[in-house]
Amino acid sequence: MDWGMKNRLAQIIKPNGRCMFMPIDHGYFQGPTSKLEKPGETIKPLLPYSDALFVTRGVLRACVDPGNSIPIILRVSGGTSMVGKDLANESITTSIKEAVRLNAAAVGMSVFIGSEYEHQTLLNLSNLVNDAEEYGIPVMAVTAVGRELEKRDARFLGLCCRIAAELGAKVVKTYWCENFDKVVNGCPVPVVIAGGPKVDTEREVLEFVHDGMQRGAIGINLGRNIWQSPHPVPMIRALRNIIHENGSVEEAVDVFNSAKKEIKTVLS
Repeated sequence: MDWGMKNRLAQIIKPNGRCMFMPIDHGYFQGPTSKLEKPGETIKPLLPYSDALFVTRGVLRACVDPGNSIPIILRVSGGTSMVGKDLANESITTSIKEAVRLNAAAVGMSVFIGSEYEHQTLLNLSNLVNDAEEYGIPVMAVTAVGRELEKRDARFLGLCCRIAAELGAKVVKTYWCENFDKVVNGCPVPVVIAGGPKVDTEREVLEFVHDGMQRGAIGINLGRNIWQSPHPVPMIRALRNIIHENGSVEEAVDVFNSAKKEIKTVLS
């Protein structure tokens, strides 16, 4: 692995081998989703607790201060929407030269294994890796399932992650599931946990993240379960306790409650 590739990976994965990615790329297929209507305002209080930002080039240019030093993982696939026929029909929308222009630490794209467009999206990944390797830019593969959430089990996700790694992804983002260690153990590159749709309580998020970390994940790529929370800063601080301080669920809940009190005191 060349120096440039190692350097970029070191920007997004911290010396302890852990990471917290903040995705705000949802608008590329969802439009102005709740709490992300104004991305710059949403992320401002959360950036100090994030290790990298997963974002499209449009929102990066329009909403992220270039003076901010947070590493960027650039979303480079798309071409579909929630109102279209099939979310899986994605193509590469952003070139590697554009990623270089934007000083991205990594690029990310979705693969839809098991869909009608499996072949297309896997070729997208292979071609992206070919181009990215020339510039020393790591690729994060996102094992997307579109609307078919029932696919999220260890056997299926393990298959997706292994294929993504085989095609050259340096990091794989996938959903948490029962027996998550089976997913991680079959993947020769680091795995980060995706959030998926927002769950009912903050504790549920802390529980599945803690379980995933105990079973071998190196970190998270959570968006909606943070910035759609009624208490986004306490939530990200609680998650950071689990990721970077090896906190238990109970310790993370304490961090969450303490942060809520701090903010209430400041505002009162």
